[in-house]
Formats: sequence, C-alpha cells, structure tokens
Amino acid sequence: MRIVEYETHPEEVQLRTIRRRDADREIVGRARMILDAVRDRGDAALLEYTRLLDCPAIESIGLRVSTQEIADAYGNVDGGFRNALRESIRNISRYHKRQKPRSWEMNQNGMRLRQRFAPLGRVGIYVPGGKAAYPSTVLMNALPAAIAGVGEIVMATPCNADGKILPEVLVAAGECGVNEVYRIGGAQAIGALAYGTETVAPVDKITGPGNAYVAAAKQLVFGVVGIDMIAGPTEIVVIADASAKSSYVAADLIAQAEHDEQASPVCITTSPAAAEEISAEVHRQLENASRRAIARPAFERNGVIIVVKNIATAVSIANALAPEHLEVMVKRPAEVVESVTNAGAIFVGEWSMEALGDYMAGPNHTLPTSGTARFSSALSVWDFMKFTNIVECSKSRFLELAPHIEILAGVEGLDGHGASVRIRRGKHP
Repeated sequence: MRIVEYETHPEEVQLRTIRRRDADREIVGRARMILDAVRDRGDAALLEYTRLLDCPAIESIGLRVSTQEIADAYGNVDGGFRNALRESIRNISRYHKRQKPRSWEMNQNGMRLRQRFAPLGRVGIYVPGGKAAYPSTVLMNALPAAIAGVGEIVMATPCNADGKILPEVLVAAGECGVNEVYRIGGAQAIGALAYGTETVAPVDKITGPGNAYVAAAKQLVFGVVGIDMIAGPTEIVVIADASAKSSYVAADLIAQAEHDEQASPVCITTSPAAAEEISAEVHRQLENASRRAIARPAFERNGVIIVVKNIATAVSIANALAPEHLEVMVKRPAEVVESVTNAGAIFVGEWSMEALGDYMAGPNHTLPTSGTARFSSALSVWDFMKFTNIVECSKSRFLELAPHIEILAGVEGLDGHGASVRIRRGKHP
C-alpha cells in the first residue's frame, strides 16, 4: 500500500483520492438510451434488456416476484440468518423511529403557521446484485420508508440467469413489508420505476445504490421522480495514531476495498512506524482475502497511507476529503470527533468498525460518497417524507403587514403582487 509523507510531498496527495468521478459519457449515453426505450416501449423494453443482460427466459418467468416465491425463500435460509436479520431490523428501526418528524404550528399576532409532514405515497428501492448480495440494503431503504408511513414500497433487484433472486434478499423484503418485488436491474429498472410500464406503476422517489449505469440513470430521471443521492464507489478513511492496532486498521481498509475495484481505502496516521506496519498488514491479509481479486485493484488505484505530523493535520485532510466512512482509532478520540465536520458516518474506537454500521448499529449505511458529505447526509426517514407549509392570516394582521408587502413588491417590480394586496384594502385597480 502506497505511503506518502504529507509534509514532504503534499502534491502527491492533493486531496484527490476521494472525489466524485465524472460520469463516463459512454455510460450516460447508454443509460439515456435504455431509459428512452423503457419510457417509449414499456414492458417490451424491460423484457428485452433483462433477457439480454440477466435472464434469457424472463418472458416465461415474469418480471414480478410472486408472494409465493417470497414465502418459499424463508425455507431456503437458515435460522442463524433469520435471527441476525431480525436483530438488525430491531436496531435499525429503533434508531430511525427517533428521526420521524412531527407536524407543528405556531400562532402569533393573528397569524397561524403550520408545517405538516406526510409520507410519500409510493417509493422504489433499488437493491444491487452483481459482486455481492445485499439484504442489508433492503433493510436500510425499506425500514425508514415504512417508519415514515410510505403507502407502497416497491423493490427492484437483478436476477440471475435462471430468474432467481437470492433468498436472503427476498426474506429481507418480506421482513420489511415490501409490497412489490421485481426481478429487474440496471438502468432499465430505474426507467421502470420512474416512468412506469404495463407491469410496474411509477413511483414518487427512487433510493438505493447501484453500478455506474444505475447512478447515471438516477441522475437522468431526477425531476421526473425524486432520488436520494448519486452514489459513487465506496470509501473509507481511518485516522490512526501509534496506539492503533495495525491489524484492525488493515482489516477495515480491506473490508471496504472488497466492495469494488474503484473503492478508496485511505489511512491517515501520525506514526511513520504505524504506516509501515499497516501497509505490511494489508499486504499480508490480502493474501488470504476471499475477495482479493476485487480488493487488490482498489488498493493499487486509490489506496494510500498519508503520514502527517499531528492529529490536527489528519483531521484537516479528512474534512477536505469528506469521506463516506471515517474511523477514528486514536488514544484520545473525543477531540478528533468533535473537530470532524465532513463525514457520512464516524466510527469511534477499535470496537466500532464500519462493518458494525453496515449491519447492526442502527444508523443508516446509505451514505454520501465522493466528497458530497460536505453538503449531504445519510439516508433517513426524512427522505421518505415531505412537508407542506400552511399559512392562515387574520384580517387585522394582514392590514398590519400590507404596507410592507406593497413596498417589497414594488421594489421587485411585481405590480400584480401589490395589486392583490391593495384590492383587499379597498383600493381597486
């Protein structure tokens, strides 16, 4: 793993290790073509792309997963998985229930102002396949939607060549109360959820991560539907001092690198000796990692250990990178945590590894990537709700405010606004 002395060669870091990758024009073009086809030809296009990319016999199997298939999936998973899944559901639900906003009102000087919260009517959650199975993604998207009170939760996920979806993913959907499941993936799934087809009714918002085609498609349909975020490859930054266990740091870097060849595993340390130990430990652990064929390219492309003189510099670099995941493994973590302003999620201490956040801690693991933690946050119950402002003004309060409204409308040259006030004051046009 590459080691860089930041004080000596800051230009080698340049804070570019984690940043949004510009969408490949070819990928965007293909995604647009697929979306147009789904919008124009509906199910015919869905079947065509699913037959080509995933399941040759999709016509005979059907796009929608039956309730019987979901019920049958329970018999194909073991009790340990079901217990682990339900413990995760309890923890995630407990945390997200605290997020649910309440409607409120204020009454002052003859003005009644309200903010009314309501759930979205129908949402689509995308659960990726490909390099791994992600029942946890089902939980992190469906549970906040259910807690928000969304009326219909629809899931799209790619199937294998036989038209099957992993039973663990279907059981997760069943446990979370997902209303509809479709065996469609890629940009075509995003098109179906956004525009609707003969089989898939359109949704109000699409959430969930995916590959580059899914990300491009989500960006292209934004405005037709809402989206949660444009998710890039996963990333982790570990701030470590000499007290950090190199084996733990290495293991956590590998845990993120195994997701994707484009992942960014980064460590910032105040100890040159620790940097050498962590680098050697990454190399050693990679030799036995089952997903080393994916993880190794991630280290070669984006992996780096940055050696700094002090913790303040480490925090400054971390804030500039604004990583998806930030682990803090230092002797006195409290002062570091309070200084971090940009991170999707922060994991404090050697027992709070990122994997805990992926599955069991409770906070959402759908996090901003590519530096967008500078201005955005984790998926939450808020993402599945909207609020409406309600204004109710008495005549007396209106008459007090009317002159001010007229002045401001006049400054902006909007005479119609002013006229709508004057006519109520008996000054007809």
